[in-house]
Amino acid sequence: MATILMVEDEMNLAMMLEDILDDAGYSVLKAARLPKALELMAQFYSGGENRIDAAILDINLAGVQVFPLADVLLSRGVPFVFTSGYGRDGIPDDYRGSAVLQKPYSAESLLSMLQAMIRGPDLTG
Repeated sequence: MATILMVEDEMNLAMMLEDILDDAGYSVLKAARLPKALELMAQFYSGGENRIDAAILDINLAGVQVFPLADVLLSRGVPFVFTSGYGRDGIPDDYRGSAVLQKPYSAESLLSMLQAMIRGPDLTG
């Protein structure tokens, strides 16, 4: 079972996302604020073993941007997707190559993106 770190500050959306991820068979770690998300990342990355397979990051968490967490995820090789109502326009140049889902997005598009991130690139073609 893959573990997803979900960082979302809008409670209704977070509850809906958790249900979608649970129904798809993922284990979900959730945080609504940056300090909690960083704490979970540290807790589930111990001894060099990463137990987080991918992350869903709302860019704006009650006025605090999530980019410090994105830096930690990048340094540990954990794939992630940014979610934002502004699409790519809200992402600094340093993260322009990152996956983005513009809100509102469908459960299907989210699950498809997660599956691709966890599976990794197809190097056979």
